[in-house]
Amino acid sequence: MSERLSIALDGPEAVRGALERTIHGGGVAVFPADGLYGLACDPLRADAIARIHEIKGRDDGKPSAVMYLSPLLMRELVPSMGERTREAVGTLLPGPVTLVIANPERRYPLACREDAERLGVRLIGGPLAGANVAMLQTSANVSGEPAPARFADVPGPIVDAVDLAIDGGELSGSPSTVIDITAIEGGGGWAILREGALPRAEVEAALG
Repeated sequence: MSERLSIALDGPEAVRGALERTIHGGGVAVFPADGLYGLACDPLRADAIARIHEIKGRDDGKPSAVMYLSPLLMRELVPSMGERTREAVGTLLPGPVTLVIANPERRYPLACREDAERLGVRLIGGPLAGANVAMLQTSANVSGEPAPARFADVPGPIVDAVDLAIDGGELSGSPSTVIDITAIEGGGGWAILREGALPRAEVEAALG
């Protein structure tokens, strides 16, 4: 039986603490991101990642983003970033975007999958902001099914299979906008890989 907490009833501080304990302990959590509910675990734990694939029903082979809830923790990536990458990250994050950045140090290879020199990263705000965890995150749905925007719509078998399930109320329902900035240092610009919560016009205004 999973531990179940509500941000509204239990308070953000208690929920953040439970999330930190779960992820650092090698567990798996259902959590509210900014737009949709997700599954999360330690991105360095192969066993936890395998559990997520089992919970979702299959391993689709796709890379997963590493999500940060604290900008201080995300600073671990800064030494490997070029100037233009740092500017883009500083402009767009935190926000409803996933940035695919160059990863010359090959951090979090289990999240990167077959291309260890490209890493998807997220930084979000909201009630979980400040939690001292980096998390591999993917949507909290059975593979091939819609990603849920309400805790009540997270499939029961998924909630039962995780170590911690966090009810964050109803979310926007929009996925993040995925932006590839791996070529930005060499003047190659950027590309939107998936349109989502942040409109293209706002991306263009931010990145030029």
